[in-house]
Amino acid sequence: MLRRAVLQTFRQGLAQSFFKRYAVSLTETTVTHQPIETSNEAGERSVPTQKTGDESRNTVVVAPPEFRFMYPEFLPDPAMETRNRLREKLERMDMLQRRSVIEIPEFYTGSIMAVTVADANSPNKFARFVGICIQRGGSGLRAWFILRNVVDKQGVEILYEMYCPLIQKIEVLRLERRLDESLLYLRDALPEYSTFPLDMEPERRLNNSVVPINPLKVKLRPRPWLERWERQNLQGVEDLNLPQRFYDKAEKVAKPWEKYDLMLHYRKTIPAEEQEKIFAEVHSQLQQQELKRKLRRRRGPDNEQ
Repeated sequence: MLRRAVLQTFRQGLAQSFFKRYAVSLTETTVTHQPIETSNEAGERSVPTQKTGDESRNTVVVAPPEFRFMYPEFLPDPAMETRNRLREKLERMDMLQRRSVIEIPEFYTGSIMAVTVADANSPNKFARFVGICIQRGGSGLRAWFILRNVVDKQGVEILYEMYCPLIQKIEVLRLERRLDESLLYLRDALPEYSTFPLDMEPERRLNNSVVPINPLKVKLRPRPWLERWERQNLQGVEDLNLPQRFYDKAEKVAKPWEKYDLMLHYRKTIPAEEQEKIFAEVHSQLQQQELKRKLRRRRGPDNEQ
């Protein structure tokens, strides 16, 4: 009887947590994601909140909703068997401390970037690589991204750990997004889609402007390919011109029901209320770092202490 009562209580708690999470995710677009933003002289955005009673003296920090796309590495790994709240908190502190030393700009898959890395084997020597970001992933201090470029008719890819202490500078030469979240199919595309000059100059972008989406569709080389691209729902690739039997096999192995699997989505995401707490903490710290960075630029290198 005791075991049955414990199991029943556990199931009720799990069900309440599950429905609460999706209730918050459904209502957050109407409650949290429609604040009125204002800007101050420093260019920082602030969100006013309604305060009543004793809460009028407290300042509530609300992070912009686009933070989950700009800084996805601050969200922990959703796998419950590997989660540790203390480790995640310490990692966020280390990540913010690293960002106070080196500026890590906003970028997405499809952005043209340049990374300068110190040579661990040769002091006072640096290597700079320019390429397109074809994939990014990882969480916490294990966040990474891959740059690709074609140099001397040879495809070159470098995986960088975002918070590696050897990285001296990260530049975004062209900030844009693509139709797909991963551009690994550029490995099988024509070289012209992955070729960028190593001395490419950064393009100017207006402050607070919308990040453009590049609708370019690349053309793949004839088979064989590194992956079965016809089995992936790719939006940025031209017609593959394959025989019908390839598409029939792709339809047999497809899993269209996964997008309706609520439990699968539950296990692969972080609760909305936890995301808001994390990004509120990150937002306040990044605002302070950006303000200090602007003050240092105004003073100039000679007046920096």
